[in-house]
Amino acid sequence: MPEHREPNMKEYINKYSLLAMSEMKRSGVPASITLAQGIIESDYGRSRLAREANNHFGIKCHNGWTGRKIFHDDDKRNECFRKYNNADESYIDHSDFLMRGSRYRFLFSLRPGDYRSWARGLKKAGYATNPRYADMLIDMIEKNDLHVYDEMVFSGKDISRIYAGSNDTGNTDSYSTERDFDSNEPGIDNFIISRKSRVEVRNRIEYIRVREGDTFSSLQEEFDLLGWELRMYNELDERDGIQVGRLLYLQPKRSKAARGNDFHIVKEGETMYSISQLYGIKLKALYKKNRMEPGYEPLPGTELWLRKLKPKGL
Repeated sequence: MPEHREPNMKEYINKYSLLAMSEMKRSGVPASITLAQGIIESDYGRSRLAREANNHFGIKCHNGWTGRKIFHDDDKRNECFRKYNNADESYIDHSDFLMRGSRYRFLFSLRPGDYRSWARGLKKAGYATNPRYADMLIDMIEKNDLHVYDEMVFSGKDISRIYAGSNDTGNTDSYSTERDFDSNEPGIDNFIISRKSRVEVRNRIEYIRVREGDTFSSLQEEFDLLGWELRMYNELDERDGIQVGRLLYLQPKRSKAARGNDFHIVKEGETMYSISQLYGIKLKALYKKNRMEPGYEPLPGTELWLRKLKPKGL
């Protein structure tokens, strides 16, 4: 039986930094703040809420929460906390929670990337009761150089070779903002997210169809993406090109298909990759759900499971 090993701080940062940067582009919440809060609130993934509920930010149920719940002792006994299917959902809900909460609205008028003001603002707004919460966030960011991830988003630098390992990110909800920022910071104009009319949504993921004349470079500029994003989100390597009519996701694919798409019957000419693109599922997740070895291609007529793990023996 393999020995259980606790995660460490560096592993946590490596695992979730790409998702935090993607959320920064989507929402405006500094990646450094997101990572620092995730580390502190979840004890870098070791807390009970993180382990049993995938809740990395200690977000309670509050009025209007209709999702799953877990009860946990906090300021009071047996308080209601949100429960997620995976950590990605927790990161996305954290951004949404701040964007939609009236008491946090003032934070989005701060200079983008001003993590010190964000930390003090979160404490002022009452995110946590610890009187040292702002100092804890700032110390966490500066001791671990988390502000570097904010700078990567601003610079538009291709970090695919810097980022160690492939983040199993996903579950980025479709959310658009036309909010402009008043800042003289270099590259900040590229931070403004504008959604074009050609964008469609599948499995709650934004995507486009490649048109004549599109290139990776032109699409990155048009949709304000970093150099690595299109290839990573669509599981393409440097040798892969793009063809007219091809579907390209602008956000990470998910770990399962949308509700109502439980199964798929393989047709002639289809591959596991083309099916993963068709439903917006990560290729690795599609193989895992069907208990197949990566690289295997099923015969036409094979039934693939898209939302749940295929039972053994079927």
